[in-house]
Amino acid sequence: MIMHGDVWHEGKPRTATMGIGDESFSMLAAASPVLVFGGAYSNLEATHALRAEAARLGIRPEHTICTGDVVAYCADARETVALIRDWGIHVVMGNCEESLGWNKDDCGCGFADGTACDQLSAAWYAHANTAITEGQREWMRSLPRRIDLLLSGRRLAVVHASVDSINRFIFGSTPWSDKNRQIALAGCDGVIGGHSGIPFTQAVAGKLWHNAGAIGMPANDGTRRGWYSLLIPTDNGIEIHAEALDYDAASAAKKVRARGLPEGYAVALETGLWPSCDVLPAAELRLRGRAISAGAVRWDGASGYWPAMVPDAHRAGIKFSDPEVTASREKRASVQLKRLDAVWFNTGTLCNLACENCYIESTPKNDRLVYLTRSEVRRFLAEAAGRDPRPVEIGFTGGEPFMNPDILGMIEDSLVASFRVLVLTNAMRPMQRHMEPLRDLNRRFPGQLSLRVSLDHYDQEGHEKLRGPRTWTRTIDGLLWLARNGFDVSIAGRTVWQEDEATTRAGYRALFAELGLAIDAEDPVRLVLFPEMTANDDVPEITEQCWGILGKSPDAVMCANSRMVVKRKGADQPCVVSCTLLPYDSAFELGATLAEAARPVRLNHRYCAQFCVLGGASCSAHR
Repeated sequence: MIMHGDVWHEGKPRTATMGIGDESFSMLAAASPVLVFGGAYSNLEATHALRAEAARLGIRPEHTICTGDVVAYCADARETVALIRDWGIHVVMGNCEESLGWNKDDCGCGFADGTACDQLSAAWYAHANTAITEGQREWMRSLPRRIDLLLSGRRLAVVHASVDSINRFIFGSTPWSDKNRQIALAGCDGVIGGHSGIPFTQAVAGKLWHNAGAIGMPANDGTRRGWYSLLIPTDNGIEIHAEALDYDAASAAKKVRARGLPEGYAVALETGLWPSCDVLPAAELRLRGRAISAGAVRWDGASGYWPAMVPDAHRAGIKFSDPEVTASREKRASVQLKRLDAVWFNTGTLCNLACENCYIESTPKNDRLVYLTRSEVRRFLAEAAGRDPRPVEIGFTGGEPFMNPDILGMIEDSLVASFRVLVLTNAMRPMQRHMEPLRDLNRRFPGQLSLRVSLDHYDQEGHEKLRGPRTWTRTIDGLLWLARNGFDVSIAGRTVWQEDEATTRAGYRALFAELGLAIDAEDPVRLVLFPEMTANDDVPEITEQCWGILGKSPDAVMCANSRMVVKRKGADQPCVVSCTLLPYDSAFELGATLAEAARPVRLNHRYCAQFCVLGGASCSAHR
């Protein structure tokens, strides 16, 4: 721990501004302790307290970094920005600065539409948007999206949330494989991120992920304290000290009420418990109200974790981290492309719904995968048509495919090329807007077009628990229209319900009979039940020996017979990834063409085990 009497001094650090495309990041080199914090959240009292603490410790503004979200939930947006600017510290652009700087419609926090977090954020954002000045907006727009910190021979990328997203939530329980790939993307030794509001440190195999927490809201641990960090260089590494910040939380809460902001924020400041936990994974949710103790991790090559209460931290820290071998140092299984039977196109991650169990986090705001165009799809269709043997199936997924303005043209081109086409849809309004042209395509190309409708449970309550209110009736309406107009229809359900498969299929069988649908509930292709997966499951890794142990063949895994085309936001062209479940992970990007993507796929992700090998699932219509 840092003794209260310790004070550090040194010469002025070196800084530089460097360009990355159209954006910029700052470089900060230091040889003495650096203070890092996040989430001032318009909490003037907490910001004053931290500035006083930094002065007492002798840490100058040049050695202080904020990971963004200077403005958010509390009462003093304008005053907090003014204090931060007067302090003269380094600040990374957060999603709140991005939204306020460009006067966007909402805070861009990444909350799903209609959740408690989303509804609460609308109130503070409206207040802050009227409170800040135009000069402060200009300052927000000028902030770097990344600061690279050079300390004790290590290089750390300081970002707001993750390296590739300004609003992705990374928690202590987030698998290390996800963090490790972000570190690789950054090209650094480690990442310092914020956004999630709960501090943690994980050092694994010489790499580091650190979150300093937030000062403007408590860490959902039942105390009023905020959190900040001190990074102290040593002879052979860095000590990362997590420090609690006490301040006048009662005054901050009083101001929240006086400004008419949501009562939940005032209560959170007083009780240390968040008003909503919509964004929390199960592991962090279980820790709600358990006080965090200050601590430190020495990052010198050995593994280290803080706080120790994060469940299974050591296991999460080493699994799926090495593409060649598992945590037990056994050779990791890989899958050869036996035959390319199915080519999938992710038409874009935007969706009319924000389902809490979506495998790839599609929402009305998630545009991490942008819309594919008809001309881009045509290029891959031509390549597919020229293969020997040709693929059997073209699949369209999302997001909601019918939100893509080119979807009908892409389907038609696939049908004209004599492929079978499968479209995954929720059958709601985006699809229903295209009823007549869809009916025409089905008439012109009989037997080629299939639609799989997502119906998460066989009763309305279960379906709407995952999909949201007022989604059941609209989906049933679309499903019935498809069936009555002669479309080949199948159903996709989920297995989150803690009931056995026989019970689930019996429930769907009764529903199909009630609706008059000629769908065989026992047919695993007509009623596909997808396995449930969460980020916090302790998932076994698949070794080469597992095929014999499990009695399974690698030829039955999805990446043995399919690939998916995606286009990432900001990319010049689409690329091909291994499967429909891993569109974001650069480790599963296989090339720019189907030919390049024919190489083997190492099963270095928990989804490989959960969905494909152990779950036995596939997204394709054929097996």
